[in-house]
Amino acid sequence: MLLDRRRVYILPTAFGGFFGLLLLAMLVGALNYNNNPALLLALLLAGAANTGLFAAHLQLSGLQIVAIVAEPVAAGTPLQLGVHARATPERSRRGLRVECLGSAGVLSLDNGAGTATLEIPTVRRGWLDPGRLRISTTRPLGLARAWAWVWPEAPLLVYPAPEAHGPPLPEGSGDSAQARLHPAGDDVHHLRAYRRGDARRAIAWKPSARHGTLLVREYEQPLGADLVLDWHALHALAWEDRIRRLARWVDEAERANRRWQLQLPGQPALGPARGSDHRHACLRALALMPGPLHEAGGGDVDAR
Repeated sequence: MLLDRRRVYILPTAFGGFFGLLLLAMLVGALNYNNNPALLLALLLAGAANTGLFAAHLQLSGLQIVAIVAEPVAAGTPLQLGVHARATPERSRRGLRVECLGSAGVLSLDNGAGTATLEIPTVRRGWLDPGRLRISTTRPLGLARAWAWVWPEAPLLVYPAPEAHGPPLPEGSGDSAQARLHPAGDDVHHLRAYRRGDARRAIAWKPSARHGTLLVREYEQPLGADLVLDWHALHALAWEDRIRRLARWVDEAERANRRWQLQLPGQPALGPARGSDHRHACLRALALMPGPLHEAGGGDVDAR
C-alpha cells in the first residue's frame, strides 16, 4: 500500500495553533507601530512554519506499507502486530508513529526499510479485525500533524485460551492409533553394518565373528499410541470449556512430541500428525468453532 500525496492529511497541532496566534499578534503589532524589523521577523517565522508543513507532509508521502502481520496468540495475551514499511533511502524519515486500538509504536526506517511493533489486546478467540491504523508524524517542527490511514488486508487470528488447570492427556486410542518406534531404545530391533562413529558398546561381537564383518545392534522402543482428542468425549463440559481443554491438550501433545488427531463436530478429523503446522491447524479449527447457539440451531454467531 503506497501513501501518495492525496492520501496524506495535515492539520495544526495545539502548539501550531498557539504559534499561529503568536505570529498574528506579531504581524498586527508590527503593522500598527510600523516596526519593520518585527514585521521581517514575523514573515521569516511564517515562512519557516510553512516550510515545516511541507516537510511534515513529505515524511509520509511515498511511504509504502509492505505488510501488516501478526503471529496468532491465545486469547488474553497481547498480539504482537508488525507493520513493515519501505521508502526511498534518499529522504530522511524520522518520528513516524503507528497507532491502532489504543496501542502505539515507533516506525524507524533504516536504509529505507523498517518495522513498528504494536501490542494489540485480545479478549476473544476467532478473527480479530484491528480496523484502520494511523501513521502520523509531527516532525520537523511540531507545528502540524501529518497522518494517513492504512488497513490490514486480512483479519488476525486469535487462538482460544487454554485451560489453566485440567486432567492430563488421554491415553492413545482410535482405529488409526498405532504404536510408534523410536531409535536409541532398550529393545534390539535388527542388526546392521558398522558405520564410522558408532559406539563400541553397540557392536554385536558374536554375530560379527560369525559373519566376518562388524555388525551393530539397532535399538528401538515403542512410544505411546496416537492420541485422539475427541470433542464428543467431553460432553460433560460447557461449550467454551471444551474448546479450552482441547486447546490445552493440543499444546501438551506438541510439547511431548506426540502424534494426535483432533475430532470436531461437523469437520473432518485433523491428523494424526505432529509438528507446528499440525498444531496451528488444530488451534485454528478450535478458534473458529461456532458458538453454542449455532450448534443448538439458534442461528449463526461469530466465533468468539
